[in-house]
Amino acid sequence: MFEVPIVRRNAERLRSIAGAEAGSRYDSLVRTVRATLRGHTVWQINATAEGGGVAELLRSCLGYLADDGIATRWLVIDADPAFFDITKRIHNRLHGELGDGGPLGPEERAHFDEVTRANLRSILTLVAPGDVVVVHDPQPLGLVPGLVAAGATVVWTCHVGIDMPNAITRSAWDFLQADVLAAHAATFTRGAYAWHGLDPDRVHVIPPCIDDTSRKNVELDPEHVESIVRAAGLLDRRPAGAVSFLREDGSPDAITELAEVAETRPTPPGAPLVVQVSRWDALKDPIGVMRGFAADPSLGEAHLMLAGPRPASVADDPEADAVLAEVLDAWRRLPTKHRSRVHIANLPTDDVEANAIIVNALQRRADVVVQKSLAEGFGLTVTEAMWKERPIVASAVGGIRDQIRDGVHGLLVDPRDLTAFGNAVHGLLADPRRAAQLGAAARQRVQTHWLPTHYLGAYLALFDQLR
Repeated sequence: MFEVPIVRRNAERLRSIAGAEAGSRYDSLVRTVRATLRGHTVWQINATAEGGGVAELLRSCLGYLADDGIATRWLVIDADPAFFDITKRIHNRLHGELGDGGPLGPEERAHFDEVTRANLRSILTLVAPGDVVVVHDPQPLGLVPGLVAAGATVVWTCHVGIDMPNAITRSAWDFLQADVLAAHAATFTRGAYAWHGLDPDRVHVIPPCIDDTSRKNVELDPEHVESIVRAAGLLDRRPAGAVSFLREDGSPDAITELAEVAETRPTPPGAPLVVQVSRWDALKDPIGVMRGFAADPSLGEAHLMLAGPRPASVADDPEADAVLAEVLDAWRRLPTKHRSRVHIANLPTDDVEANAIIVNALQRRADVVVQKSLAEGFGLTVTEAMWKERPIVASAVGGIRDQIRDGVHGLLVDPRDLTAFGNAVHGLLADPRRAAQLGAAARQRVQTHWLPTHYLGAYLALFDQLR
């Protein structure tokens, strides 16, 4: 177990961005919870400090609570590869997929509990009776009964799920359900993901948010977008000099790390660019994106970039290396004329803020952003692209259907229909006016629903209710 430092962020701006009425409600919640929790701490526990949506969400939002005088700390569990093999198996099954096909039996449960006990011993030296603990996703879920027994108020938050659970899904529920039942409350990103058998009074729906001022989402002018993407080695002709960006604390720095890009030639200047940014996860279907793009002859001038973090940077995803290897193998098998228009990028991750600004610039450089997931809890990369007014083609699955109304905020497709996917991408590239209209509506939707005021306000209200 280790603790992630939380950098304070200016919380006053949350009141203004939400609008006068919503800002006033949020301010009232902050004052109420600050008084209720006086002398106690809100803890967040998850499985990784970087890589993936949960870590990004915590890194962006927790600083606002700290700045508002709510004692907040973030812990990351420590585990061996065998533990993460088990939890990745659980992750896949919660989406209705067998993943590696391995078992979830007594032996797996024994190892899960062994790792949990080791972490719990350390955590209980920090967490005090009366503290509030938010435990994220299946990896640290086993901590819940021990934390409750120690007198903490515990919320389990599940960021993944499936609309129509099957026998595979239920096998993961069976493995974990006793731990979930011990929590004082369970939150899900959408109502359909709530597990059967849970007390409805303890179930709450809280979708995640993006932080509009984080390096991932801060405004960038077009010239800066182009220079950042080139400096990272993602487009042809790197700039001659250093390319700077501003860190969260306002200090200037430069892009120094290059992405590792598999390509036959760089993307030429001015070429239409289609981008998917996601972890190297089979459920994000990067191979399907590539095949759907390459098979559509109308996309002959466009280029596709599949971008993700270097696999080693995502500690809780042991399948990332294998998935990336499969993507590269499929890319090599493409006919030469198609392979030359597809680029596979491992983005640098050693510097979290530099990584974020590169992703920001890459999404803004995209003419179309895609997210062709086979399953998705709530697509943060979708929300990020919506905020940047990018036209989006995404799968009509899971939480994405809550984010995008087809034809209003973007285009939704059946993720298995590669022809429909290619046609949708081509349609947006061919009709810039419609693409701009969808992008503008998408940004407004994020402004209304998925900024930190909404997310943090919902959790503050829950803490107040549970106390």
